[in-house]
Amino acid sequence: MNPIYDMAIGAYSCAVGLASPFNAKARLMRRGHAAVWRTLREKLEPGARYVWVHASSLGEFEQGRPVIERIRSRRPGLKVILTFFSPSGYEVRKGYQGADVVCYLPFDFAMSARRFVDMVSPEAAIFVKYEIWRNYLSELRRRGIPAYLVSAHFRPEQRFFRKGYGWYGRWLRSFRHIFVQDSGSVGLLKGIGITDVTVTGDTRFDRVADVAAQAKVIPELEAFCGRKGSQGHDSVVMVAGSSWPRDEEVYAPWLAARREVKAIVAPHEFDAARLARLKELWPGETVLLSELKERPELAGKARIVVIDCFGLLSSAYAYGDIAYVGGGFGVGIHNLNEAAVYGIPVMFGPNHARFMEANDLKTLGGGIAVDSRESFGRAADRLLHDSVEREKRGRWAGEYIEENKGASDKVFSAIFGDAR
Repeated sequence: MNPIYDMAIGAYSCAVGLASPFNAKARLMRRGHAAVWRTLREKLEPGARYVWVHASSLGEFEQGRPVIERIRSRRPGLKVILTFFSPSGYEVRKGYQGADVVCYLPFDFAMSARRFVDMVSPEAAIFVKYEIWRNYLSELRRRGIPAYLVSAHFRPEQRFFRKGYGWYGRWLRSFRHIFVQDSGSVGLLKGIGITDVTVTGDTRFDRVADVAAQAKVIPELEAFCGRKGSQGHDSVVMVAGSSWPRDEEVYAPWLAARREVKAIVAPHEFDAARLARLKELWPGETVLLSELKERPELAGKARIVVIDCFGLLSSAYAYGDIAYVGGGFGVGIHNLNEAAVYGIPVMFGPNHARFMEANDLKTLGGGIAVDSRESFGRAADRLLHDSVEREKRGRWAGEYIEENKGASDKVFSAIFGDAR
């Protein structure tokens, strides 16, 4: 299947080039790929010992980050090279100080894989969740460099396990060991003859716990919520994180009618048109966080704050009593754990079946799935008017995070030993 695979990679590379004049993400990717080899020549230290960590995008990076930080703190003699596939990961984390080198991963051509592994010569390679690139894995295996897959979560409908796709599942044999989130993944892998597998859980639990412990104080949101440290606040605050227009169609009418509720809205993507549309949903009541920074007096007049910058959502959840996490009316929900770690109930849309944490939170009662404007309204009203239920569900959500921490230590110990 190598020729077909290489043709598919070539077609994708060409598509990125053709789209780059018209598509911002494609343009960023093309520009980043053009700089990869120069970046490696300039930043790799001759004779240094590298561990290579690869993440597709920002979400996968957040899963790999706890492992990277344990490498940095417990194995100071090792350096870390971090690669991304997607601009949405690289452009946000290209300045990440936990890695010694950060760059795009060149497209998975056999020649590029050989050149990359030649230059980096890693002692080990760690791929996060679903990152499975045939030529890179083949090159690592040919040289005897161990490759690991971390925080993987497999489902029966994936190609690895479908009839007629045995060749695809065999790619997984290139990993020396696979660390999975759940026992169901172990069974699926065993069914295709892969047994070097360990259930460690999801490293994202460690990441959100670390973030919560170091949450940023956002003075503008403290002023807006009427909250001073641990003294509480008068209004119930809903945080809508990673919100898409489809999500707003569901919760915006309820929020418009519940004037006793304050809200912090963090759109998944934002530009001038998107921000203008959000302001139109709640006219006269909405202010951008950037506007609050310039005019603090607006905090006392607004009822909805829209976060118009990156990097604050994980800390913003700390100011909420209720969370709604977006994406569930589209391709899939975003990071529920990021909100649940603060001990608040989490609502989300219907497209969540493949997300283990969503199903777990539903079962435990810390998460509530909604599938329409009406079901959102019913669930949100219960949480708004029944403080006992709100606090109970929030406690269950927080306990779920606490009980599932520790995956990063298990992965680190299995790969590098137990030194601290």
